[in-house]
Amino acid sequence: MRLGHRLRRTLPQLLPRARHRPSSRRPARQARAHGMVDHVGRSGTAFRPTRATMRRMDLPRARLATAAGFLSQGLILLSLTTRLPEFQDRWHLSDVQLSLILLMMILLAGAGSVAAEALAKRRDSALLLRTGLLIVAVGVPVLCTARTTGMFVAGIAVYGFGLGIVDASTNMQAVALEHRYARPILPSFHGAWTLGGVLGAAVTLATSHLPLSANAAVGVIPLLVAFLPFLPRDHGPTELAAQVAVPWRPILLVGTAMVLFYMVDTAVQTWGPLFLDHTFPTPARYVALAALAYLLVSGAVRLAGDGLVRRFGPVPVLRAGALVGAAALAVVVFSPGWQVAVLGFALLGGGVAVVAPLSFSAAARIAGAAEDGEEFEPAVRQARVDAVIARFNQFNYVGALLGSVLTGLIGADSLRIGFAVPMVLVLGIVPLAPAFAPRIAARLVSRQD
Repeated sequence: MRLGHRLRRTLPQLLPRARHRPSSRRPARQARAHGMVDHVGRSGTAFRPTRATMRRMDLPRARLATAAGFLSQGLILLSLTTRLPEFQDRWHLSDVQLSLILLMMILLAGAGSVAAEALAKRRDSALLLRTGLLIVAVGVPVLCTARTTGMFVAGIAVYGFGLGIVDASTNMQAVALEHRYARPILPSFHGAWTLGGVLGAAVTLATSHLPLSANAAVGVIPLLVAFLPFLPRDHGPTELAAQVAVPWRPILLVGTAMVLFYMVDTAVQTWGPLFLDHTFPTPARYVALAALAYLLVSGAVRLAGDGLVRRFGPVPVLRAGALVGAAALAVVVFSPGWQVAVLGFALLGGGVAVVAPLSFSAAARIAGAAEDGEEFEPAVRQARVDAVIARFNQFNYVGALLGSVLTGLIGADSLRIGFAVPMVLVLGIVPLAPAFAPRIAARLVSRQD
C-alpha cells in the first residue's frame, strides 16, 4: 500500500508532459476538474478563466501597458481632430475635400485592421501593437510638419494605416486580459482611451497659439508606449484556430450596434469642433470644447462602466444610453448657441460611452465560446479570438465612414442637418441591445449551428 501510494505521487512528476495533443480542445468536465469553470457575474456575462503562462503578478503590468496603448491612441487622434479647422485653413480644403481625405484615412485604417487579422494567426497581438505604434510615431510628425499638400496627405495615409493596427491589437490585448481576470474590465480600457482624448483636446486648448508643426511632439508618445510589457500569447499550437467556424450571426448583431456607436463617436470628434466654428460665432480657442465635453463625460461613465454593467447588466445600460444619446443629439441639432451645443455633446458622451467596450467583450465571448461541451486550448482560443476581434474591428470603420464622411457630405450646407442623421440612427441600439445578453447570444449560436 505504501509503495503504491508513492508510485502514484512520483509517476506524474517523472512522465514528460505531452506537448502535442490530438485535439485543440479539452472536455468541459476536464476543464472543470482544473478549476476552469464558467463564471457568470451579476450582469449575466460569462467568462472562462484559463491557466495563463504569465504569472498572476505580471497581469497588472500588462493591464497598465494596454491601458497606456488605449490612452496614447485617444490622445493622438483628438490632438489632431480638434485642430482640423486649422489644417483645413492651412491647406485651403473645402468640407468635401476634407471629407475625402478622412475617407482615405478610414479606408487605410481598415486595411491596417485587415493586416492585423491576417497576422494574428501567426503573431501575437503584443508584436502587432508595437508595430502599429511605431508606424503612428512616423505618420504624425510627417502630417504635422508637412510643407506641401501631398506630404500632408501622405502623413495622413501612414497614420491611418498604423491607427488600424493599433486599434485592432489594443482590443486584442484587452479581451485577452478580460478573459484572464474573469470579470468585465473592457469599459475601463476604453475609459483610458477617452482619458487620452481629453488630454489631446486639452493639449489643443493649451497650444492653440502655437503653429501646427508643434503638434508633431505627440509622435514621441507611441514610441515610448511601444516598449511597455504587453500580454504575450500563451504558448502552444494555434494553427487550428482559423479552421473552426465562427458564429457570425450573433456577432453581426453586436457589430451593428458598434457601427451605430462609431457613427456618433466619429461625427462628434471630427465635426463637433467644426460645428461650433461654422454654426455659431464661437471663439477659436473654444471650438475644441465640443470634443472635450463629450470625452470628459464619456470617460467618467466608462471608468464607472465595469461596476454599472455588473450591477444592471448590459441590456438595460445600452437601452438607456441610446435614448439619452438621441435626446442629447437633439439638443445639439436645435441648440441656439455654442454653449448649449457643448452641453448636448457632454450628455451624448454619457449616453453612448459603454457601447464599444461591451461590443468587443461580447464578440470575444462569442468567438471563444466552447463548442459541443469542449473547451479550446488557451493558445488556440486566444489566436481565434484575436483574429475575430481584428475582423470585428471593421465595424468600427463602417461607423467611422458614416460619422466622418456622411456627416460632412450631408451637412455640407448645414452641419445641423449632418448631426440630425445620427440623432435618429442611434436609436437602433435599443432593439439590438438583447444580442449583448449571453443567454440570447448562445441561443442565436445554437440556431445557426
